Amino acid sequence: MKKALLYLALASSPLVTEAQTAAPGGAPPAGVTPPTGAPAAPKGSGKVTGTVLDAATKKPVPFATVALLNIATGKAVDGTVCDDNGKFIINSIGAGSYTLQVSFLGYKQTDKTGLVFTEKGESVNLGQLTLASSTTQLGEVRVEGQRALIEEKVDRTVYNAEKDETTRGGDATDVLKRVPLLSVDLDGNVSLRGSSNIKVLINNKPSTIAASNLADALKQIPADQIKSVEVITSPSAKYDAEGSGGIINIITKKDNLQGKTLDMRLSGGLRGSDLGLNASYKVGKMGFSLGGGGRTGYNTPGHFSNTQLTTNPLDGSQLRTTQEADTRSRYTFGRYNFGWDYDIDKQNSLSLGAQVGVRNFNSYQTGLLTQTYAEDVLRSSSLRNVRVADETNNLDVNLTYTHLFEKPQHEFSFLTLYSRTNATNNFTNNILGASSETAQRLKNENDSYNQEVTVQADYQAPIGKNQLLELGGKDIMRRVRSEYAYLAAAGDNGEFLPIVSSNLSNIFTYNQNVAAAYVSYTLNFLKNYTLKAGTRYEHTTIDADFQTNETVSLPSYGVLVPSVNLSRKLKNGNLVKVAYNRRIQRPSLQFLNPNLQASNPLNVTQGNPLLRPEYTNNVEVSYSTFLKGTMLNFSAFARNTTGSIQAVRNVLGGDTIQTTYANIGEEKAYGLSAFANVNLNNKLTLNGGPDLYYAVLNNNVSDPLYNAKNRGWVVSARLFGNYTFAKNWGLQFFGFYRGRQVQLQGYQSGFGIYSLNIKRDLWDKKGSIGFGAENFLTPRFKMRNEVVSPLITQNSVNEMRMLSFRVNFSYRIGKLTVDQAPRRKKSVNNDDLKGGGGNQSTTQPGGAGQ
Repeated sequence: MKKALLYLALASSPLVTEAQTAAPGGAPPAGVTPPTGAPAAPKGSGKVTGTVLDAATKKPVPFATVALLNIATGKAVDGTVCDDNGKFIINSIGAGSYTLQVSFLGYKQTDKTGLVFTEKGESVNLGQLTLASSTTQLGEVRVEGQRALIEEKVDRTVYNAEKDETTRGGDATDVLKRVPLLSVDLDGNVSLRGSSNIKVLINNKPSTIAASNLADALKQIPADQIKSVEVITSPSAKYDAEGSGGIINIITKKDNLQGKTLDMRLSGGLRGSDLGLNASYKVGKMGFSLGGGGRTGYNTPGHFSNTQLTTNPLDGSQLRTTQEADTRSRYTFGRYNFGWDYDIDKQNSLSLGAQVGVRNFNSYQTGLLTQTYAEDVLRSSSLRNVRVADETNNLDVNLTYTHLFEKPQHEFSFLTLYSRTNATNNFTNNILGASSETAQRLKNENDSYNQEVTVQADYQAPIGKNQLLELGGKDIMRRVRSEYAYLAAAGDNGEFLPIVSSNLSNIFTYNQNVAAAYVSYTLNFLKNYTLKAGTRYEHTTIDADFQTNETVSLPSYGVLVPSVNLSRKLKNGNLVKVAYNRRIQRPSLQFLNPNLQASNPLNVTQGNPLLRPEYTNNVEVSYSTFLKGTMLNFSAFARNTTGSIQAVRNVLGGDTIQTTYANIGEEKAYGLSAFANVNLNNKLTLNGGPDLYYAVLNNNVSDPLYNAKNRGWVVSARLFGNYTFAKNWGLQFFGFYRGRQVQLQGYQSGFGIYSLNIKRDLWDKKGSIGFGAENFLTPRFKMRNEVVSPLITQNSVNEMRMLSFRVNFSYRIGKLTVDQAPRRKKSVNNDDLKGGGGNQSTTQPGGAGQ
């Protein structure tokens, strides 16, 4: 065995290949027959011995290759392979000067020079020789060279986000703006190829906060903790049937390492600051991790204006209303995590994880002046100060058991998850009198929670060398509760008293159970083809009621969702992928909640507890190629959604627009995207590209007063660059533009953002300092929303001040080394609920957009 390993190692080495044709005087490795034509080296009586160890673990490196090189010629004259204990011996060494070269896959080569032997036949014991890993440095694992920014797999696109310094001091939304196929608006709402019906996972695990408010959840994740982002446009049967647009999986910087480390990151700037601390400790079979980060935002002023014309459907009379206010906001976000891993033995392991997130967001409209006109005659006027408080806290606890069989890829796992998000969404209106004193106060209190208990079992087994069978089952027990009330008080000091009305004060409870089973089959065939096909069945039961003893009747339903993914690797390394899947999208709390959101009295929103799921069919094809260091990806897709959850707008009281939701829509989208990654001399890296899709929306309402349809092109583009201009100095820049967004009853204007960052590595890359700027040439810009229907014409403008400067600092203490046998980890995936990017704007009262 050792002889075969040595022969293969030496035969594949360019250095030793030359030695095989060296001039007379070379000798074959000890115990190995030299290739035909390789002359033997002169024999002697010298001997060299030693032991090869891993530099980090001090454990033997068995089967390491040891070669003896003649210093004069630089050619190998003898060699051997270490035994199971890392020991080696080379006998019969002739007189001369030599270099001993030790190498092994995954380690840096080490040389021992100055070995001199005479005719006396010296015996040299080199003792312990250490090999250092070729892929690790202090702190995080770093692979030398420029890692591919985009990786294409059979069912997903992977964006490696580790090297983007322009997101420092930001959050997950800043990272997602850079990911191909994704679009993020200024409120943090995410869409995938134009669809906001997506599910976001964090390290393959769901979070209830993402189900109830996706934009809020993303703002809790510091950007510098994100390692990569996976965009799964065609999820396999193993994933939940939720997410008509697809799944986004955010992978944070965790590792399979031995040792201990502490990492600190600090950022301060004009608009916000953040602080992060992460520590890990792992020795032997047990490991712990503890970390957290907090962000605060301040100094974010703006301006809001709104003009709307409403038509009474009964008599055709019209009212024109104008609104204007100064705006500002402040926030505090935090996310903290604890992890524990224990390797019971070689085949069994346990992992426990807990994450806590907090969010406190307050937005203000100061001097909100509302004036209503009938035929250009002022009918009413009001002045008020508005405060909206959006506060959440969430807890996720998961426990996973994994059993690995002897055969690779053969494994079983049992997973559990408890997740709960508590939310408070309150607003207060101080209505001012003629002399600007507070005449009346109006308050809405809405406390809610979303709780999930999940159990899941997964089993996979390889069939032969080119097939994989996966099957499993899952049950999600979900409970949602919303308690809301309206209260009023006189003056500044009056006591708040509830307004008695079942429409304004109630308790809504929503219980849902989703039981699922799936089977998936992967086949590699004809050398270059990979097929991944499967099906999943989900059965959903629901019961809901109000405190007023009103019961909401929602029948149970089942759905079968197939999926097929096919990829082919071409001879030149290019990749072609074709995929089809069917998806289901259940409504989340933000669409179901019957609480009347009326912080702006002229634009009120109310959820619909009777909403049903929507169903989507997706087809896509993509092509990836490489041209002289440039990676190119092109993709096309088509998507059709029935029973789409769409906004329905009515006119109340002549001048108030009420928005609710119904399963009345049909959505179609057809799109193209292109992405390029260019690496020039490892100095300049450029990547980016455009996304283009054509949207068709129709609410299918027969009444011409409420019928709505729209269609149009939506374009977005991004560009990211990284330039190393001196030792330890780097420059990074980023730009993103999203064109006009098509909505069912109107449009939202486009916007652009950009940033620039310079970084200096310190103390042998243990620390760094950086300086960044965002939107430094355009300190403010305006976002416009337009809604047009037979009964409503509305135009609103949000002015935002995005200019920001910041300073970043980081420092890392400790040393980590690669765990040579990292375990495959499992986690629960609740790819669930339409939470999407449909949040209302926190700076636009009432949410004028769709």
